[in-house]
Amino acid sequence: MKLGVIIPAAGASRRFGGRSKVAEDLGGRPVLQRTVELFVNRDEATCIVVAAPVVPDGALNEFKARFADKFALLGVRICEGGREHRWQSVRNALAEIPDDCTHIAVHDGARPCASTALIDRVLEAARKHPAVIPALDVPDTLKRVSAEAVRDTDVDPLDAILGDAGKSNVTVRRVEETVSRAHMVLVQTPQVFDAALLRRAYGQADLDSTDDAQLIERLGESVTVVEGDAWNVKITRPSDIDLARRILGAKGPSERPSHLKF
Repeated sequence: MKLGVIIPAAGASRRFGGRSKVAEDLGGRPVLQRTVELFVNRDEATCIVVAAPVVPDGALNEFKARFADKFALLGVRICEGGREHRWQSVRNALAEIPDDCTHIAVHDGARPCASTALIDRVLEAARKHPAVIPALDVPDTLKRVSAEAVRDTDVDPLDAILGDAGKSNVTVRRVEETVSRAHMVLVQTPQVFDAALLRRAYGQADLDSTDDAQLIERLGESVTVVEGDAWNVKITRPSDIDLARRILGAKGPSERPSHLKF
């Protein structure tokens, strides 16, 4: 197996408060560097491409200033990511993967906690199956809710006087139906594909998707699921950084001696 690895890292981090989640400190190294290091020393990985942010203006230069030197030492390439969608980042990175790669892995830049055992499991299955994804069974009740959330406030005669002062900021949505969780799974990355199959999937006219396996499914091809890892968290919100630090046993800047904070 000759593995090309694509790491999309061009997201806007809106749910993280607008600042770059992949640049957050994780035990003295940025989240994205931790993610890249999951693959750097793997014998199968012959090429790693990171798709970098290009919006807002200047984001790519800022990204390169932060990561380019270190990534060059690790043999990692940087390409321009998508301006609007994740699939645009993967498509751009695909052009950087050499033709002699037999397989291509796509792994979220904000998943630095993937274990060696998980990656081994996905790659082993990928030697036998053309499209492999890790996933976890859904443990909780699933409900479909209304699209819009409204602020949960009581009508009060004093509203005309006080306005919004002292009102609750809790927002609520209404349950529309309960959805069966039977055979439902929570999908993770890395997702690994036969290289020719993934390239064919990205040759389709309709690339709207939330993960790469969805494009394989659109071709009518089979996708194989292996057991995921509950610790393979995707950093989405600020609280996820604290969880990732606990999983990796990594200290935050304020917990380290002064000379190790930068």
